[in-house]
Amino acid sequence: MYNSNMSHQKLTLLPGTTIPNHIVIMPDGDRRWARARGLTPSEGHKAGIENMIKLARTARKWGIHTVSAWGLSTENWLERPKEEINFLMKGICRALESYSEEMQKDGVRLVHLGRKDRLPRFLLAKIAEMEEKTKNNQKHIFNVGLDYNGWDEIVRATQKIVVEGIPANKIDRKVLDAHMDTVNQPYPYVDLYIRTSGEQRTSGFMMWQADYAEFYWEPEYFPSFTPDKLREAILDYSRRRRRFGGNDEVKHLTFNPEVTARLEVAWWRLGNIPEGMRFRDYAIKHLKEQYGLSRRLASQAARLLVQAIVEENNQKYEKAVLKMKKFYELVKGEVKLAFEPELVAYLEVKMHREKGENEETTREYLAETYRISLFQAAKAAHLRVLAAVERNRGNWVKAEDYLQKYYRALKERVA
Repeated sequence: MYNSNMSHQKLTLLPGTTIPNHIVIMPDGDRRWARARGLTPSEGHKAGIENMIKLARTARKWGIHTVSAWGLSTENWLERPKEEINFLMKGICRALESYSEEMQKDGVRLVHLGRKDRLPRFLLAKIAEMEEKTKNNQKHIFNVGLDYNGWDEIVRATQKIVVEGIPANKIDRKVLDAHMDTVNQPYPYVDLYIRTSGEQRTSGFMMWQADYAEFYWEPEYFPSFTPDKLREAILDYSRRRRRFGGNDEVKHLTFNPEVTARLEVAWWRLGNIPEGMRFRDYAIKHLKEQYGLSRRLASQAARLLVQAIVEENNQKYEKAVLKMKKFYELVKGEVKLAFEPELVAYLEVKMHREKGENEETTREYLAETYRISLFQAAKAAHLRVLAAVERNRGNWVKAEDYLQKYYRALKERVA
C-alpha cells in the first residue's frame, strides 16, 4: 500500500493550494449528532464548541485570515428549551474566556455579528470585553454570529443609514458595506461557505457577504467535521475556477472524444503488457490525442506509463507511483495543468488497484487532475466507472461507448 508521505499530509495543504481568505463554517447538526449517540443536546453543543475551536485553530495554521461561524439565529434560539440555551450561552462564554490568551497570542480579532439587545447580559459583557481586548489584532478575524440573520443585518444597516440622513442617491454598495457588521474588515466577502449535516441552504447567514462564495455541503454532523474534512473542503475549493462572470476558456483539451476512447480501449484490450512495444505504440497514440503532446514527448510519457503499469502488474505499487509521478510531471510541464503530480499518481495507481470501479477514487482523481470540484467531476467519474465495469466484463463495445461519453463529459466540463 502506497503511503510514501501521504500520511503526514493529513493536516497540511499541498503546495500550490489556493487558500481562501474568508471561510464560513455553519456548524449544523450538534443536536442530531448527540441524539444519534444517546447524548443530550447540551453534550452535542459542547462537542460542537470544542470542534469549532479546533477548526479555527487549524484554519489559522493554514493561513486563512477570516473564519465566520453561526452560533444562534434570530429566528430559532428563543424557541429552544431554556435549559439548552442557557448551557449554550454559558459554553460560548467559557470558550471566549478560556481561549482569550490564545487569541491574543495568535493575533485574532473577535467580532460579534448580530443583535446586541436580546442576549443575556453576562454574554454581552464577555463579548464586549473580548472585542475591546482584541480590536487591534490584525493577523486573523473570527466572526461569531449570535442572535444573527442576514436579513436582520441588512435591516439594521438600512436603519443606521436612515438615522444618519444619507440621501438616497448617495447610497451604494460601499455605503451599505460601511454599515454592515463586517465593517472595516479586510476580507468581508466570503470565499468558501461550508455547511455541515447534509443541509444545502444558507438559511440567510451572511447573505450580503456571500454573493460570490463557493459552497461546500458536508454530509457529516458538525462534531464529526474534522480538520481532515476541512482540508478536503479547501482542496475542493482550490480546484474550482472562479470566473466572477468572466471568461477563462481553457485551450489544452482539444482531443476528439471518439478517437481518444477508441485508442484507450485498444490498449485496454492488450491486458498485461506483451513482448515487444505494441502496447507502448498504442499508448503513444493515445497520449498524443488526449494531451496534444508531440511525438517525442508522447514517446517519453508512454515509456513511463508502461513502466508504471509493469510495476502495478507485479504488485510493486510504491515503484508504480514513482514512475507514474514522473509521467505526470512530464505531462504537467507540457500541458500546464495545475495538479500535484504525486497525488495524481497515487490516485491513478489506486484506481488501477480497484480495477477502476471505485467511483469515489475516480472522482478524486478527476477533480485533482483537471482542477474541478468533486461535484463537477461526478458525471465524468460515473461514466468512467461504467466503462471500467464493462472492460472488466470483456464487453468492449459497451466499454468504448461509455468511454466516449466519459471523454465528452470531461471535455465539456473542463473546456
